[in-house]
Amino acid sequence: MNFELKTLDLVGAAALKSDALIVLVTANFKPGKDELSLQMAQAMKAGDLQSKPGKSLALYRPVGAHCVRAVFVGAGEGSAKQVRQAIVAAIGALRSGSTGEKKVVLCFASDASAQAVHAAVLTLAEASYVYTTTKAKAAVEAWTLGRVTLGVPLVAPVKSAFTQAVATVAGIEMAKEWANRPANYATPTLLAQAARSLSRLPKITCEVLGPKEVAQLSMGSFMAVAQGSDQPLRFIVLNYSGATKTQAPTVLIGKGITFDTGGISIKPAAEMDEMKYDMAGAASVLGVFRALAELKPAINVVGLIPTCENMPGGRALKPGDVVTSMSGQTIEVLNTDAEGRLILCDALTYAERFKPRAVVDVATLTGACVVALGHVRSGLFSTSDVLAAQLVSAGEVSMDLCWRMPLDDDYAEGLKSNFADVANIGGRMGGAITAAKFLQRFAGKFDWAHLDVAGTAWKSGAAKGATGRPVGLLLEFLLASPMAKVAVKSSPRKSSLSKK
Repeated sequence: MNFELKTLDLVGAAALKSDALIVLVTANFKPGKDELSLQMAQAMKAGDLQSKPGKSLALYRPVGAHCVRAVFVGAGEGSAKQVRQAIVAAIGALRSGSTGEKKVVLCFASDASAQAVHAAVLTLAEASYVYTTTKAKAAVEAWTLGRVTLGVPLVAPVKSAFTQAVATVAGIEMAKEWANRPANYATPTLLAQAARSLSRLPKITCEVLGPKEVAQLSMGSFMAVAQGSDQPLRFIVLNYSGATKTQAPTVLIGKGITFDTGGISIKPAAEMDEMKYDMAGAASVLGVFRALAELKPAINVVGLIPTCENMPGGRALKPGDVVTSMSGQTIEVLNTDAEGRLILCDALTYAERFKPRAVVDVATLTGACVVALGHVRSGLFSTSDVLAAQLVSAGEVSMDLCWRMPLDDDYAEGLKSNFADVANIGGRMGGAITAAKFLQRFAGKFDWAHLDVAGTAWKSGAAKGATGRPVGLLLEFLLASPMAKVAVKSSPRKSSLSKK
């Protein structure tokens, strides 16, 4: 999708030729004397149009406008959340009577905040996203947006937010693409190829380690998970260098289990297909790097992705086996379906070499987190109050919400083992917390946070598909750093993703 930002009032928006015109009407809207304003004023007087978020009125070829269809939609006070509600309603109205709008104008009838513009771009992109990689051409859904012109009263105050939003869309779409792919189209080798493709973008380099190099690093925990699969593991190291080498990087670690059967502790057959999403953490790290290449902030970021399959082969890890992690700590594997923490712990140890300012790991780690927080907020665990506050704030700003969970030492009691330094599970109660406590053992040399996105990385049911979360949260967190200086470009930006 192409996005363009322009200074437009209702007169200017009406003059543009388009397939559809969406006008966001806020509570402080004051109609002028132009045709669209008069029609909106009459509709409001008759009660057919309200500023209440999501209340819409659709018209066909309205008088005085060069559009085929128009939707006037209430946006409340114009907050980011209300703008999102309004656009979702407007897209629903357009979809109900059309096969697709290739050229759309979205106009704020009155003032637009930076947050509202950011929300508008992300919502339009989300509404238009269609997964196509493994579909026959004839089966691909026809309804999609093409070019979107975003009209605001003044461009300058919202230009930076617009630029960041378009880059965020590029990152989210990359995360969605790789998370949505079935496991045979997203093996560890293919995921590594996707990471390598990012090195063609500005300021990004990529190194991929195979089984031999991982063995030399003594990543025994990671290797143990991979040993039941015919697909060779990969350890991906991405570097975004936007600042001098003296600036400590932020390290992002993404869990990359490209398919999780549960191993010998095999999962039930129902909905096991959704375990292709067990690499959504890895996909989100790829997405963040895609966005960083667009924005070029003055920061350094390292991305680490341990990726493999968890399969019940003849050489697979067995319950009761003891493995030795890169840190030297031994782990009794009581459940092979608690494998994410086994690959992440070695990545956390590897992260020490970068002397990071902070490390954030992202993982679809536990069903227990879904029970605790549902599908609204990701679970956040951190050893640093400052880091936790930064991530919570980034989630609120980006509308990619998280909630901080406890890390009391008492929760680690269940991880004790008679046969190793630690067990990989601690019982059913507080499962998301005991998983985080396990990871904490390997994160003692830096400020650390863990995002459990098991409830937010994808949707089930009729709307099944990846959400691209938490790309928005992570990107906002990185850009909020005092060191980050995003270069704003005024040219139209394209949000697209190569399927190669």
